[in-house]
Amino acid sequence: MIYPQNAVDKLGFTEIKALIKAYCLSEMGRQMVDKIQPMHQFDQINKFMRQTYEFKEILLNDSPLPIEHLYPIRALAEKARVEGVFLTEEEFFHVLLSLKTVFAVIRYFNDRNGHYPNLEALFEHLPIEKGIVNAIERVIDAKGKIKPNASSLLSEIITNIAKAEQEARKRIDHVFKSAQGNGWTADGNLTVRDGRLCIPLLAENKRKLKGFIHDESATGQTVFIEPEEVFHLNNKVRDLEFDKRREVIRILIELTDTLRPNIPLLLAYHGLLSKLDFVRAKALFAIELEADMPQLSKEAAVELINARHPLLMLNFKKEKQTVVPLNVKIDNQQRVIVVSGPNAGGKSVAMKTIGLLQIMAQAGLLIPADESSTIGVFKQFFADIGDDQSIESDLSTYSAHLSKMKYFTEHANGKTLVLIDEFGTGTDPQFGGPIAEAVLEVLNRKKIRGVVTTHYSNLKNFANATEGLENASMLFDNAAMHPLYILEIGKPGSSYAFEIAQKIGLPTEVLQAAKQKIGAQQKRVDTLLVDLEREKKTILDTKRLVEKRETALNKLQQDTEALQRYLDENKKTILKQAKLEAQEIIKNANRLVENTISEIKESKADRERTKAARQHLQQELERHQLNEPKTKGATVANNQEIHVGDWVKIIESGNVAQVLEVAKDNLILAMGDLRSVVKRKRVEKVATKEVPKEIRKSHSAMVTEELTGFYPELDVRGMRTEDALQAIEKHLDKAIMLGFPSLKVIHGKGDGILRKMIRDYLRKYSQVNRMEDEHADRGGDGITYVYLN
Repeated sequence: MIYPQNAVDKLGFTEIKALIKAYCLSEMGRQMVDKIQPMHQFDQINKFMRQTYEFKEILLNDSPLPIEHLYPIRALAEKARVEGVFLTEEEFFHVLLSLKTVFAVIRYFNDRNGHYPNLEALFEHLPIEKGIVNAIERVIDAKGKIKPNASSLLSEIITNIAKAEQEARKRIDHVFKSAQGNGWTADGNLTVRDGRLCIPLLAENKRKLKGFIHDESATGQTVFIEPEEVFHLNNKVRDLEFDKRREVIRILIELTDTLRPNIPLLLAYHGLLSKLDFVRAKALFAIELEADMPQLSKEAAVELINARHPLLMLNFKKEKQTVVPLNVKIDNQQRVIVVSGPNAGGKSVAMKTIGLLQIMAQAGLLIPADESSTIGVFKQFFADIGDDQSIESDLSTYSAHLSKMKYFTEHANGKTLVLIDEFGTGTDPQFGGPIAEAVLEVLNRKKIRGVVTTHYSNLKNFANATEGLENASMLFDNAAMHPLYILEIGKPGSSYAFEIAQKIGLPTEVLQAAKQKIGAQQKRVDTLLVDLEREKKTILDTKRLVEKRETALNKLQQDTEALQRYLDENKKTILKQAKLEAQEIIKNANRLVENTISEIKESKADRERTKAARQHLQQELERHQLNEPKTKGATVANNQEIHVGDWVKIIESGNVAQVLEVAKDNLILAMGDLRSVVKRKRVEKVATKEVPKEIRKSHSAMVTEELTGFYPELDVRGMRTEDALQAIEKHLDKAIMLGFPSLKVIHGKGDGILRKMIRDYLRKYSQVNRMEDEHADRGGDGITYVYLN
């Protein structure tokens, strides 16, 4: 329930409906827009809002819905319901095009079964009755005309008409040429008079040719005669035309009789087309508003995050300006917000934004606010906005306000949203303030929810001392002397009357006189509010700076932790590889020792043989220790500059690898499919020509294969979060290794959980520079672009 009825006009909801109507393709869609009203059933609100959201997704991210022809077939179905009445060719053509649109829409959603459940519910259990289309197509052609072969009799009549017209034309051409040869005709060719083809004759020759005179020229010198022999042929054509018309009517009556049993189904099809046009218009308007679907709640509460007034936003968009967003919360604890602050500071706009967005949401519309906003359900909307004085009802401005207050106090309850602008004004402030306070006290006892704007100090004090009421103020820039249009909850605001008067240029003596006239207590209160607001702004600026630095510090800490994890993971790989190499060396050494002992035993301790075996063992051991003395030489070699793409040899193992990345004193190396992190001092640079050809070819082929098979785009829609993150990690590693500048991750919108998890995960990578949403026309925040360093 909305009270008074003109509240929807004052809040701007009527204008919203007019803007939505402009997007409708049909009159039936516009009629549905006219019927939009706030709903009070949670399930209905949820269904209507989700239908709009799903259609918005289709418009932004899917193929166009095939709704080219939308005709109001309800009236045609009702006409066909009457026995003996028949639809015209054009009306049947409209039915045919509308049915084809219905069937195309049903096929569209069947191909996407489950993707748009709320839109699919619009035609649930609605059959595709092709028999109607087939019956119409047998009679009506692609241009909306009766087919010549719609019946055998019609086909015969059309053939006879063509023959008779051809014969009549031949005859009149023959007579015309003969008259011309005799010099009887006037200047000009054959002409049509009264629907008949006639010969123009000079008036003095009209007796020389038998026929029927249809007309004469303005001067009377020329007459237009239809020859007698042609007259009978044309009459025959006319009779055949009447026969044709009777046959066409018979066919249309027969087709209408065929259509009549399906009238209930036609009405259902009409309903579907109307709803589709209606939902489409709401979705297009939501795109224009950059609106989203908030969280829905069954409680009588509202929390708006980054909300904008729709009409103000559209006006500002034309002027290439932006609207300052509104953040506010009204719930069971913080039931009524008492907003104060300077004139023209945005108090009324803030209040109207809350009221209008709440009505829009309960009417099933998306709202221009963050998707994390919460919208509850109110059963009543009471508003006192503007001047409602009435000469007819003998009501002054204040009387009109009091009449509304009377209704509010009698009928409001915990499910009522009350909006009162400039509460208590219109009479002597000495009496208006206490009356307004008393009304607010009654409304608060009824636990209503609402927003009140005021300049009265007693209401600010009352809100400060009363549970359920909360002060709020519109911020004001003291230095620049202009409003900031930001709503701040928790403290009242000053009216800045003297500051604004001073800025406007009111004489100093006037201001001084005014200050002397106001009470000392009021002056102290107003000065205190101004000082508090100034200090609050300073604290707010400092807080923002601290938060900015804290964010940078957290990011630096995350980068450090990520690097440490990366190093720890690679340390395990290097240690594992070293252990495998050590095990292999030990195996070879054991085998060599065993062979030496066996050889000594076989030679039965022959001195020369024993000496030779020991020398061989010593040489083998020294060969495995040759890397040790080269450390100094390697250190010299390490002084050479190493770049990405260079080939190096690991000093301890002698393995050759290629440099993928240089990170301070660490190198990330590629050895076949293996990636390893090695200290710079543990490798020495080698020339490319010294690298074995098989290693170079293998590495080149692998890189080429990965480059040709890799595409910097990944679709993780439908995946579980863990699987999606694992897939992204692999794809990101390849993108970094192959040197791609960016990566496109398609995760969809949904509830935004997957998007948040992915972005939080990617922030841990130091190689990730920044992340951005795709353009709104190509997917918006359903796609994340990851830009790499």
